[in-house]
Amino acid sequence: MGLGRQGDQQGTMYLAWDEIPRSRGHAFYDRLQQILRKAGFDGFAEKLCKPFYSDKGRPSIPPGRYFRMHLVGYFEGIDSERGIEWRCADSLSLRNFLQLSPKESVPDHSSLSRTRSRLPLATHQEVFTWVLKLLSKDGLVLGGRIGVDASTMEANAALKTIVRRDTSESYRKMLLRMTKESGIDSPIDEDLARMDRKRVGKTLSNKDWRSPVDPEAKIAKMKDGRTHLAYKPEHAVDLDTGAVVAAEVHEADKGDTSTLQTTLKAAQESLRRVTSTPPCPDDPAELVADKGYFSRDVLKVLDGGPWRTRIAEPKRNGLNSWRGDQEARRAVYNNRIRISSMVGKAMGKQRTELVERSFEHTLDRCGGMRRVWLRGRENIRKRYLVHVAGFNLGLLMRVKTGHGTPRGWASAWLALIWPDQHPSMAYLAIVMVVKGRCCGIIPIAIICGGE
Repeated sequence: MGLGRQGDQQGTMYLAWDEIPRSRGHAFYDRLQQILRKAGFDGFAEKLCKPFYSDKGRPSIPPGRYFRMHLVGYFEGIDSERGIEWRCADSLSLRNFLQLSPKESVPDHSSLSRTRSRLPLATHQEVFTWVLKLLSKDGLVLGGRIGVDASTMEANAALKTIVRRDTSESYRKMLLRMTKESGIDSPIDEDLARMDRKRVGKTLSNKDWRSPVDPEAKIAKMKDGRTHLAYKPEHAVDLDTGAVVAAEVHEADKGDTSTLQTTLKAAQESLRRVTSTPPCPDDPAELVADKGYFSRDVLKVLDGGPWRTRIAEPKRNGLNSWRGDQEARRAVYNNRIRISSMVGKAMGKQRTELVERSFEHTLDRCGGMRRVWLRGRENIRKRYLVHVAGFNLGLLMRVKTGHGTPRGWASAWLALIWPDQHPSMAYLAIVMVVKGRCCGIIPIAIICGGE
């Protein structure tokens, strides 16, 4: 065998497509592609988006490719559209998933942004509902028990850019003014920090401050205790399967009790379009939530409606004073009886597991959207709906193939202790199985003995 030497190569003028070396592709995306094609995703997306395209001009991104690129953002854990473009351009498997010909380039991130701005929010909601219907055909959307919870997403705006609502004065200018009024004519950064640390009534209220770059972002405390400009995503999850039936993005300063009705309305509409038995007063669905959603007014409104509440009740000091409000009294006592039962306690544990898992996948471990790079609540809602649709498709892939993400598929291995015996010896071995194929046998112990 001769030694191969690396040298300068002269490029060929023509190259046939079948002469280009290609890999076998990523098995996860190949299976996902089969599911989308069998369900007619591209035809559905083109028909849905046709009213927003013109018959003239240069052809733009096909709708199916636009939504696929955002699905790649979820499965690859990429939060920015620029990163999605780079990842798709760097992978032949993802180019095949996007159905790109050899002469086509990956759509630019600016094209994704323009397409998202031109397609309305209702179109993205239709894609989310289409994925739910796909799950419903496999029995993954039942709608009998729904868990609700919320989290936080860091907005694409910095706290140092906030200004006062009344005077449009920035935070730094306010500190400079207060420091000069205290007697320091030429304050430095240390003086400003000292003034900020010692000033009386130091607060950052959304009533007094706003962000000029993203007015809908609100000051809020994140899950890790930091304070940032943020948004509040809220999920309604089917506790029987783990599928997200509604995903809303609210302003971060809205309390759980004020956003619950909007999320429940979206969940009820999704279940009405997906299942044959949506929640109704005659056949209510179980609603499970934590104590942040507990309110007399909320329970009174939901009592006797399409939702049977099992909302955790916070501990109170002293006795309840109803002041003649018998409807609230009945609703609170009925909810207390339901959450104290064994069934209610079991549902509370399921809510903690499944709803928190949906946030862990979409915001942290897989999806990576704890920090958003878009501005405006409607823009974020469009991206987030397709993002959560990717989470639901991952659930479908987990049922069909055993793995819900490309990373989980690639790292699928199983170590088995395989004992065997021989008349004169016995040995133990580890059998390594990757994607259903045996890739090696590693002996770990050999025990010899006489007859």
